[in-house]
Amino acid sequence: MLLQVLGTAAGGGVPQWNCACPGCSGARAHPGRRRRHASLAVRADEGRWYLVNATPDIGDQIEAHPVLHPGPRPRQTPVAGVVLTDAELDHTLGIGRLREADGLEILATAPVREAVEGRLRLGAVLTPYTDLTWRELRCRGAQPLHADTGLPPGSGVWISAVPVSGKRPRYAADAPGDGAWVVALRLYDPVTGGTALYAPAVAAWSDELHRVAAEADCVIVDGTFWDDEEPCRTGISARTATGMGHLPIDGPGGTAGILATLSARCLYTHLNNTNPLVDPAAPQHKRLARLGLGVAEDGMVIEL
Repeated sequence: MLLQVLGTAAGGGVPQWNCACPGCSGARAHPGRRRRHASLAVRADEGRWYLVNATPDIGDQIEAHPVLHPGPRPRQTPVAGVVLTDAELDHTLGIGRLREADGLEILATAPVREAVEGRLRLGAVLTPYTDLTWRELRCRGAQPLHADTGLPPGSGVWISAVPVSGKRPRYAADAPGDGAWVVALRLYDPVTGGTALYAPAVAAWSDELHRVAAEADCVIVDGTFWDDEEPCRTGISARTATGMGHLPIDGPGGTAGILATLSARCLYTHLNNTNPLVDPAAPQHKRLARLGLGVAEDGMVIEL
């Protein structure tokens, strides 16, 4: 299994266009600190890749990684589809950027599909441009990432969703039901035995999430905020990190203490521009390193 990290920033990216916080100012002064919106490319099999979430940076993310470039035929692309972990704007707006495709497969849970089609109306908007094929992302039982690989049974990457929370995006705040609005992804390669957990938004650390994390070889998890008071302290919100649906890294109930008990390689992603970890020289990096934890970087490749 091959994972290509396409981006590691929370909504707005780093720098965010209208923000002059230290993280954003530092990224403008030092372009190497820039981070695109959090996304992952997963190789389903040779020449077929799925993008986990379709961010506003999706065009640049594809161009930045040759394995995702088209060819050899003029309109032949290795991008086979998109997997959505939620219906947030920073994870769905890039779908429209893929309208030039002959067809696009999207894996999503039922409530996420309803929000994207019924609230954002992306299905109706894109139908004149391309064919969208929806496949339900199941929360019980694994399924092949690519439904028609032509590979021998038991090969290819298998995917399953782990419910994380019922947090709805603001545009669907009144949507009914408490379904799987936010999920983590378990990715499994039966040939190598490699397992990865990708969880860019985590509101609570459930027993099921811990079980999957404990069995994984690599865990890439929500690192939006360093501590719970960060949004309030930096003035970006009146709500705490947990109030915004993101477990903080540090402090009581933070994920650092949980991840430090795992045997997996653990990396943080989805960093907000206010998070001190966007500065490579921040002392918080050393604190994570002492726990055996790290931060995912744009462009890194993980092979399992």
